[in-house]
Amino acid sequence: MRSVSIRLRAGLLATCTALTALAAVGPASADAQAAPQLNGDWSPFTRCPVDAPVMLAADGRIDIVQCIASHAASGSIKLGTTEVVTGASDLQLGVVQHATGAPTLVAPAGGALIADSADIPGGLLGLMCPSDIPVISDICRGITNATLNRVVATVESAGTPSDFNLTAGATSGQPIIAIPVRIHLQNPLLGSACYIGSAAHPVVLRPQNITAPTLGIQRFDGNGTANTAGVMNRLSLINASQTDTTFAVPGASGCGLGGMLDWAVNLKTGLPSAAGHNSVVLDNASTYLAGLRAPGTVVPNNGKLLSEYWHSAVR
Repeated sequence: MRSVSIRLRAGLLATCTALTALAAVGPASADAQAAPQLNGDWSPFTRCPVDAPVMLAADGRIDIVQCIASHAASGSIKLGTTEVVTGASDLQLGVVQHATGAPTLVAPAGGALIADSADIPGGLLGLMCPSDIPVISDICRGITNATLNRVVATVESAGTPSDFNLTAGATSGQPIIAIPVRIHLQNPLLGSACYIGSAAHPVVLRPQNITAPTLGIQRFDGNGTANTAGVMNRLSLINASQTDTTFAVPGASGCGLGGMLDWAVNLKTGLPSAAGHNSVVLDNASTYLAGLRAPGTVVPNNGKLLSEYWHSAVR
């Protein structure tokens, strides 16, 4: 057993140089194309899934279709004992309001939530070191440069959001939506599959407004041009900081070869962490909801017209 441990430590240290070279190259660039720019009052809805079949099928009487976009310029997230200052986040969805029952939420192909990556304070040294456990202490001694130490965290979608409550979005103190996410931890020694949360066991955020947002209503033409007699309506809920302290966080998984570093990440960061010990804050959140002003007048073409108008606004 001792000889296996020695070989394992030696192997980990021997890979540091190769991993440094790989990290300099970096991961392959994403294949997804950049979201289009839209004209005028359509501008927040760059990823609305207007061409999803369930959106196109909305008739305007039984089913009414709309787009939702929510953007926060910055924020922070605390998981267990680790807190990270985050950058911008962007949540976009299609929503189908039914004559009866809860609305159907439709996520864009690339996921409902896109967020800027953020550096974990202290990097891998902060997550795992110091340690009196031989394998981990050897890794700590092998982290000799910033590339090997840096840990980047990215919040990613882990499923389609649910439980959308428009009234909660216009007031304060009530959950607005449930957003399943996972946090991707990226570092050469952690590998490419190190996550906190998963599609099967996500972190579920339920943000609520700390104070009520500023409410506004705009009318605009199908191509996004402002017009007080336009066929489109946009509801704006702006300048509302949001928070959630109710979510639980599972332990990390997939960190290191065969997940051998899961326990080290969990030990130092205090994961898994029960509800009440974690938090998320979104600063200056602005939320928009857009749809046809009188969908009942275009039956059965509500969804098709929304898609046509959206595409006419693409610059």
